[in-house]
Amino acid sequence: MENENIVRTVIHPGQQPTEAQIREIELAASMPAVPDEDAPELTLEQYAEMAAIARNRRSQRVKPVVALRISPETLEKAKATGKGYTGCLSRLLDNAINDPQMVSKSL
Repeated sequence: MENENIVRTVIHPGQQPTEAQIREIELAASMPAVPDEDAPELTLEQYAEMAAIARNRRSQRVKPVVALRISPETLEKAKATGKGYTGCLSRLLDNAINDPQMVSKSL
């Protein structure tokens, strides 16, 4: 095996790569991709199939935008949870709507 000594370095957000790391990245970017039996070159049909799968998965994850009236107190409590409070509200609603006791209590 050519690359028996693989070195992995994690560059954390906000951390700048060293000059040596930049040179190594540039060298790797200039090298051609060489397909082999473990990673054969994909056909146009395979690319098209993967693109269709990706589009399908994205469309399944898209959440519709809904206008919802909630009390100012509830909104302030949600905002107090910090960034991403709308996702928190969405998960709370998902959990509540899947709990029959919570649904009957809220009707």
